[in-house]
Amino acid sequence: MAETVKVDIPHKLTRAEAHERIAKGFDRIRSDATGGLVKFEDTWTGDHLDFRAKVMMQSVTGRLDVMDDHVHVEIELPAFLAAIADKLTGKIRKEGQVLLEKK
Repeated sequence: MAETVKVDIPHKLTRAEAHERIAKGFDRIRSDATGGLVKFEDTWTGDHLDFRAKVMMQSVTGRLDVMDDHVHVEIELPAFLAAIADKLTGKIRKEGQVLLEKK
C-alpha cells in the first residue's frame, strides 16, 4: 500500500533565503543522481516545488512549499518503498534542518 510522508521543517530565515538553500540542496541531489541509478526531475513554481525520482523501477513523487517560518514536504511512496517511510521522514527532517540552519 502506498504511503504519503509529510514533514514540516521550521526555519528562522527569510522565505527567499530558505528557497535558495532548498534549491541548492535539490541541485546537489540532482547532480549526485546523475549517472547513477536514480532519475531525478524537479520544477519550481514560485515557492512551490514539484519533484519526481525514479529508482529501482519505482516512481516517487513529491511537493515542497517554502513558507515564512517552515518548509512543508510531502512525498508519495509506492508500496515497495513504504516500509522505509519512518526512516525517510527522519532523514528529510535532519537534512532539512541542516540546510535551513541560520548561519
